[in-house]
Amino acid sequence: MARGKRTQNYRELRTDFDEEEERTDEEEGDEDEDEDEDEGDEEGEPGEAEGEDGEEGPDEEEAPKKKKKKVKEKPKPKRTRVAKVTRMRVVWGVFNNSHQKVAEYEYPKRDEADAHAARLTAEKKSTHFVQPVKEPIEEKKEK
Repeated sequence: MARGKRTQNYRELRTDFDEEEERTDEEEGDEDEDEDEDEGDEEGEPGEAEGEDGEEGPDEEEAPKKKKKKVKEKPKPKRTRVAKVTRMRVVWGVFNNSHQKVAEYEYPKRDEADAHAARLTAEKKSTHFVQPVKEPIEEKKEK
């Protein structure tokens, strides 16, 4: 299958765009000059804009064409979301072979958790182990 599209030469497209932009800038400059001539007509003396001899005034020859600069707006600061901080506590969990929590002990009572895991292993003839577990602390709200 042959492609129907032809590869575009981006350099040529860029030069075409730049040329078009220059033409529009020149047209904008011509409009500014037309406005200056209109101001001279309002005063009632049409010859003042070009001079009495029909020559252009010195201001119009020397004045370079000014490009209008676009004013960049300051970007708004991005809002960052602050993650809600939840306090956690560590407890010892006694688990069976299928990772189901059988019992839970406070952190300082590791010896009791190990003893419980050993007792369950001996009684049920299946593996039990102790592992630390982090749990969120539920804070009491007093009103």
